[in-house]
Amino acid sequence: MAFKLTPPFSIDNTPIYSVDMEDGVLGKANNNGTIIINKDVSPNKMQEVIDHEMIHIDQMRRGDLDYDNKNVYWKGRIIPRSSIKEGAKNLPWEKKLIIKQNKTNVRFKKSTTA
Repeated sequence: MAFKLTPPFSIDNTPIYSVDMEDGVLGKANNNGTIIINKDVSPNKMQEVIDHEMIHIDQMRRGDLDYDNKNVYWKGRIIPRSSIKEGAKNLPWEKKLIIKQNKTNVRFKKSTTA
């Protein structure tokens, strides 16, 4: 009888690179599974940016989000990149992410103040 052992830890092999990026851009989740972070991001902000981009990586792995040079694909919808301001908080893939981050921040604040 075969069974599968599940380790008590998770392994994340997402490659993260620190590079020059345009002003105002903190990070980017690439659809090849890598993350690039602006080399000028402060160490205090670095984990927050990585956490944000990891949620986009997860959205892409699930098939909810993808993009190419012309379009962004969100849950079957085709959105021309020329019609959006990338990174805007009102984009559907950012809205879900901001809600998720806010819930995590509230839980973190509660656990650190208790």
